[in-house]
Amino acid sequence: MTAQSPLRAAFRQALGEAWAGGAGVLLPIGFFAGAAMLVPFTVGSESSQLSSIGTGILWVALALASLVSMERVFQADLEDGVLELWAQEETPLFLVAAAKIIAHWLVSGLPLVLLTPPIGIALQVDPGALVPAMLAYGLGGLAFFLWGGVAGALAASVARGGLLISLLALPLFVPTAIFGALATIEGPGGPSLLFLGATTLFALSIAPFAASAALRLAVD
Repeated sequence: MTAQSPLRAAFRQALGEAWAGGAGVLLPIGFFAGAAMLVPFTVGSESSQLSSIGTGILWVALALASLVSMERVFQADLEDGVLELWAQEETPLFLVAAAKIIAHWLVSGLPLVLLTPPIGIALQVDPGALVPAMLAYGLGGLAFFLWGGVAGALAASVARGGLLISLLALPLFVPTAIFGALATIEGPGGPSLLFLGATTLFALSIAPFAASAALRLAVD
């Protein structure tokens, strides 16, 4: 087996798991749309009120929807022994963990970013600001999935660990959510977008190592 084979195998397997039964796309999308569209029923449908809180609603819904698929990212690999085999390969385990998380983001997270403009329009957010803000939602969504992957790795050995994953991941989401909301309000030229990019780069540099350490503990 070549050094790159575990990475390709992990990426392809993660894509297959995320698409299995259609839940990889439909479940996060349904949760995202449902969580965002319930707000007008609770705070009222007045345009000025919705437009003032619409950006925050989108970020909260994006953060929560990113957790929907995290339970199955590593759990199946631990149960069928594949994770133990990957841990014995020469390829660093943190690269395997990163490949699986990014694959899940491509299937389950990227569609959420593409869905933000129509949901934002329904929440009376300025349409002209939604398309430029997709860069912020993309960066923030990737950070959410990276930290969610760490939580998923920590809870891989726990049956029905969805609640544990939420408890572990949500505090890590706070900086990204704050800078993301500010970046979408300020627009592409605002300084908050740089801070949001920094939080995403920080997650990209830390989360794979943290996830691989958690996975090694689960294997041992």
